[in-house]
Amino acid sequence: MDTLYSLFIFMEVLSIAKNNNDLLINDQINVAELMVIGPNGEQMGVKNLTDALTLANYAGLDLVLMNGNSTPAVAKIMDYNKYRYERQKKTKEQQKRQREANKDIKEYKLSINIDVHDFETRRRNAENYLKKGHKIKASILFRGRQMAHTELGQDVLMRFAESLNEFCIIESSPRLEGRTMHMLLAPKK
Repeated sequence: MDTLYSLFIFMEVLSIAKNNNDLLINDQINVAELMVIGPNGEQMGVKNLTDALTLANYAGLDLVLMNGNSTPAVAKIMDYNKYRYERQKKTKEQQKRQREANKDIKEYKLSINIDVHDFETRRRNAENYLKKGHKIKASILFRGRQMAHTELGQDVLMRFAESLNEFCIIESSPRLEGRTMHMLLAPKK
């Protein structure tokens, strides 16, 4: 039972290692003939596996199978660790750009008859959030007869934007959708 468990663990570790190294390198390649591309991008022609491995070993680099599905399979002589490092760096940079593009939008709900202290608290919190580079959505929900006086809600939203004018710009002016009026504020660059 213990050997079966250790065999299972070994197979799991192998599958994890296989997933991390999605490209086959050196002795992992099991293709008879390869189209070999040199370290500088030059085509070296179709070689058998042992000759390609000898060339890569002579250059002090790795033989990496780039496309095993084509005929003949394509392999490149390169420094695999450097290639993997640059690929990881590129994906991290893409993730960073994606995070920058998808900054959070924080919503602040105000009301027509908001008290001065409550207004100042929300303004202060929004100011801190804008300083971090996030967008602000200020909204007012009209209840009952307040729908007859939507201009009061627009005044509150404009007052909110004016109190934050040194930190933000108005991305979309106040507009009414159903019973809710909202506006979007973006941080200044």
